[in-house]
Amino acid sequence: MISLDDIRAAAQRIKPYVRRTPLLAADQLKSPVTGGELALKLECLQVSGSFKARGAANRVMSLSPEQRAHGLVAASGGNHGLAVARCGHIAKVPVTIFLPESVAAEKVVKMQAWGAKTVIGGADFDHCNALARDLAEKDNATYVHPFADPYVVAGQGTVALEIFEDRPETETVIIAAGGGGFVTGAGTAFKALNPNIKVVVVEPFGSPTLHDSATAGEVVTLPRITSAIPTMSCRRTDDALFAQARKVIDEYVLIEDAHMSEAAKWLWFEMGIAADPAGAAAVAALLSGAYKAQQGEKITVAVCGAGLPS
Repeated sequence: MISLDDIRAAAQRIKPYVRRTPLLAADQLKSPVTGGELALKLECLQVSGSFKARGAANRVMSLSPEQRAHGLVAASGGNHGLAVARCGHIAKVPVTIFLPESVAAEKVVKMQAWGAKTVIGGADFDHCNALARDLAEKDNATYVHPFADPYVVAGQGTVALEIFEDRPETETVIIAAGGGGFVTGAGTAFKALNPNIKVVVVEPFGSPTLHDSATAGEVVTLPRITSAIPTMSCRRTDDALFAQARKVIDEYVLIEDAHMSEAAKWLWFEMGIAADPAGAAAVAALLSGAYKAQQGEKITVAVCGAGLPS
């Protein structure tokens, strides 16, 4: 689907439109979540509030002027929609975002502030995805998929280039997943740069898309989603994406929604970092014990989305 060269090309393409986010040591803690040496990649400080800014920018900035003129359409649980809305503002093109009923209200307001039209309807991402694709085909607009587009995946993978440059001694990276674009892009870069880096993916028990597909040995469609975290809820991943994902993911872990809320509170109390539940999911894997770290293990996690702990 993508290669390290694609990710490096994406890094150059998106450089004017995204932030190089800091990597912060998780030290001086009252209540450590691991016996390992933990560092946090603060994608919650990214433009639009999450790592999604990278993939959206790479997709939109690769379009021709004619393609941009027809507008952009996306489906999102929230963060991808914010990123596409901002890119539409930069490119001066119309944007329509389809969102599930569970989307956070403040994210809808931010999308509208960037000038996007928002359409709320459907119980989950998959329903919104179908509606968005129909509109894109009808209007001849570009559909910016949140995880199945190679340009989007390559853009998300640029996070790994920065982590590797700032902390090449990293032994394990932990990344949250909805559809799997972030972990696939980042995992591809990590494995190309150092095959010994362990890539761990985290999903909710209520939306174990990659976990269940890996167990089955093929992409499966979840019969239902019970997680209340819209940005991590996806009934089915993409076949081509999963074919690459399973080559780079070493371990799959599952957590409860409540674990993410607790991890968001931990980040706020211990580090002064405002993350939404999905943004705190990688920390939740440690806090809950879902990922068993070794003493002194050099772990880097992505705090992938901003929000206030509830």
